[in-house]
Amino acid sequence: MGSIIGSRIFGETRLDDTRDRLVRKGDYVYGSFIRPEQVDGYINGVNPGDRSDVLGRFAFSEASVDDAVEHARMSTRIWRRVSLVDRAAAVRRFRQAIAKGRERLVNLATRETGRPIWEARVEVIDTLKALDLMVDGGVNLLQPSIQEEVSGRNDPVPRGVSAILCPFNLPVLSTATATAAAVLSGGTVVFKPSKFTPGCGQLIAELWDQCRLPRGVVNMVQGSGGGSGKRLSTHPDIDALMLTGSFSTAMDIRRQTFDRPELPVLYQTGGKALSIVLDGCELDRAVYQVMVGAFVSSGQRHDSTARVIVESGTYDAFVESLVRHTKRLSIGYGFDSDIFMGPLISENARSRFRRYGRALQAKGHTALLEGSSLTRTKRRGFYVSPGIYSIDWRKGSAFLNEEPPGPTLLVYRVDSPEEAVALHNQAFYRLACGLFPSPDHDVADLVDKLRSGRVHVNLSTTSRTLPLSSVGLGRSSSGHACGGDLVRFFTYPRSHVQEPRPFDDTYTLPGSHWTAGPSAPLLDLESIEIEEDLGLLLEPEV
Repeated sequence: MGSIIGSRIFGETRLDDTRDRLVRKGDYVYGSFIRPEQVDGYINGVNPGDRSDVLGRFAFSEASVDDAVEHARMSTRIWRRVSLVDRAAAVRRFRQAIAKGRERLVNLATRETGRPIWEARVEVIDTLKALDLMVDGGVNLLQPSIQEEVSGRNDPVPRGVSAILCPFNLPVLSTATATAAAVLSGGTVVFKPSKFTPGCGQLIAELWDQCRLPRGVVNMVQGSGGGSGKRLSTHPDIDALMLTGSFSTAMDIRRQTFDRPELPVLYQTGGKALSIVLDGCELDRAVYQVMVGAFVSSGQRHDSTARVIVESGTYDAFVESLVRHTKRLSIGYGFDSDIFMGPLISENARSRFRRYGRALQAKGHTALLEGSSLTRTKRRGFYVSPGIYSIDWRKGSAFLNEEPPGPTLLVYRVDSPEEAVALHNQAFYRLACGLFPSPDHDVADLVDKLRSGRVHVNLSTTSRTLPLSSVGLGRSSSGHACGGDLVRFFTYPRSHVQEPRPFDDTYTLPGSHWTAGPSAPLLDLESIEIEEDLGLLLEPEV
């Protein structure tokens, strides 16, 4: 069993992680956990911070996707008729279930992602806040709009079966809010957890199971992205698709669903964010916020700071302070005390991180702090140290168009705020921008010129803005707002207009040649029994 550790995190003494294998319950379909009869493969659940901590092998079957979608389709007829008040009550019960099981979620998220336990705890707290905002704001967005002047109304109508492919970097927040938005909207759900966080997906399905929903409203299938994920995203009976993942995965799905242009698809492809540091800014604040934005979660968030554009007057001081403070970051096992950064999610992620750093230097860019693998650690995990690189963007490749993997930060020197804004707006991924101006700058003018989905003034790009909705620009998304506005994606507006007044034939259109007067009754041939009657009807009067 776990032993007490003397550290306190947010005022709570915590237990060390248990290293027990999870009970693998299988897929959650039609209100029951079912282990697949025909196994197509296994997901190996391993703690990336300690590879000797094996959570277990999760069997999956692509046939489970068909069963889940079929039962979700059957349940739409019931759930879409449930009142908005009752749907909101179900989401509140889900929120209460998360609050009650929060420590299980925190410990499991730390084991599956390797992140520090304080960070997993922040994610669960953010999830509870997001669900509160989802219910309060979502209920208002789902109210019908009455237009009395035209005797009409607009109603948000549930789309039906929503398929949701969930990420590993925020496995609780992303999965809980997306499924809750679909349920609140009156639709049914089939979600697939990331192959790196199958345990978190299973636990969220367990929490939904406690909410007394009709069978089939929420369903969960395990599997790989290329197996179960592809089967779910291309299934002909889904009515909406939400994906949080890489841009390349989104484009693969777009090609596979090309013959279904009517399918609403929400891509959250992130691609990471940028920051701009201008002369005269508060230097310590800028250094700290950029460093946190770049390296928290080991740089694996969709809105991690991947690039910082620095005006020349403050460049040297900024870089010197950034490198010095980054060297002091504590890197280690998520359950240890005083840890800022854990491992990367997999060996493949660590290999891509190393290759990217070598590619930067091969193109003539300078390593201010070379990122490298950490092999001499207490536990065998996928640990790396952050990399910071100065990019000579005026010569050769500017490395503006791809997502730097892991804790990689690219630094660009510019000569003016105008050049900083222009360089920022050339990047392919513009999900968020951290802006650090001097007190003399016209902040409103700078914000207006930046082509970014979010602008955080004097804050990191990873700062939470839960009450606010935004849209990632460039390749960061497909243009749909998230947060509380997610309910708009899972519904469509239906207009209903009815004319209450009697027909007035004086208001007919020009050229219709409408003749006023009583209408002739229709002839009922079935009521005519004798040939003579029919002949009399057809003969003209004398």
